[in-house]
Amino acid sequence: MAQNHAVTVLLYTMSTTMNKPKFQGIIPPMITPLLEEDQIDILGLERLLDHMISGGIHGIFILGTTGESTSLSYRLRHELVRLTCKMVNGRLPVLVGITDTAATESIRLANTAKEEGAAAVVAAPPYYFNLGQPELIEYYEYLIRKLPLPLFLYNMPSHTKIIIEPNTVKTLSNYKEIIGLKDSSANNAYFNNLVHKMKDQPDFSLFVGPEEIMAETVLLGADGGVNGGANMFPKLYTKLYEAAKTGDITRVKELHSVVMQISSQLYSLGHYGSSYLKGIKGALSLMGICSDYMASPLHRFRAEDREKLACNLQRIQERVDQLQLR
Repeated sequence: MAQNHAVTVLLYTMSTTMNKPKFQGIIPPMITPLLEEDQIDILGLERLLDHMISGGIHGIFILGTTGESTSLSYRLRHELVRLTCKMVNGRLPVLVGITDTAATESIRLANTAKEEGAAAVVAAPPYYFNLGQPELIEYYEYLIRKLPLPLFLYNMPSHTKIIIEPNTVKTLSNYKEIIGLKDSSANNAYFNNLVHKMKDQPDFSLFVGPEEIMAETVLLGADGGVNGGANMFPKLYTKLYEAAKTGDITRVKELHSVVMQISSQLYSLGHYGSSYLKGIKGALSLMGICSDYMASPLHRFRAEDREKLACNLQRIQERVDQLQLR
């Protein structure tokens, strides 16, 4: 594993107003490399981390939706935190997903994250009871009194059936322990409303999940993307972020078209709601980085779809190579 700390880039800065850590850039939601249902692909994890870090990413988010967090045993979640933090070894910040229906389990995992050197935790609303917004505020207020690390809110209404409404985000942002939000709603109106509402709090980080809209949201004021494709092509996404951040529209269009090719050709095979995740894991396996084993109830692509994936991946890889990303 690479240990060259001299090439480490500034990953987040401290705000001078509320002393909040400010995160920016591309923070991939890392897949969880598995060999079996309850066994981490340790060599694959190491290769994946080095692959993404060498591509210039600005942080790592583990145990999110892309990481199959809800399908993993509690033992495995804690083990993944320990292994990831050890392998990253301070080269960039690690964010740990602690979303759970039991607050006690969220807090236990957050304590492990703190002990292992993670930088922050990320929590979506608990996904069983349909909480009202006042109840949601109370839930996060309870969490932050117990958490040892700064907290990112995670808006994921397709999975939790709860939207963290902009006014709720505004209320919660007044707590110094709550430092940002990741939005995976794919709702541009919602996200633009957030950017507008939070414009007087520049130390509150706003990230978008769907990579298909990352560049435009950064152009409009977002702080970066939590984009699954950066597991495979980290340089493509970091360069797209940089182009959007500097307003280089020509470059944005060029790189964004490849992101859309990835979306249409790697994430849309078969007729599965999980095709996005199957595509990423399958591509990483074909690239020789890690296993494509998926935790139940999901399963990797079968032979026919895997062959299609291999053909599509080759075309995308050729196009990425033509871009000569440096």
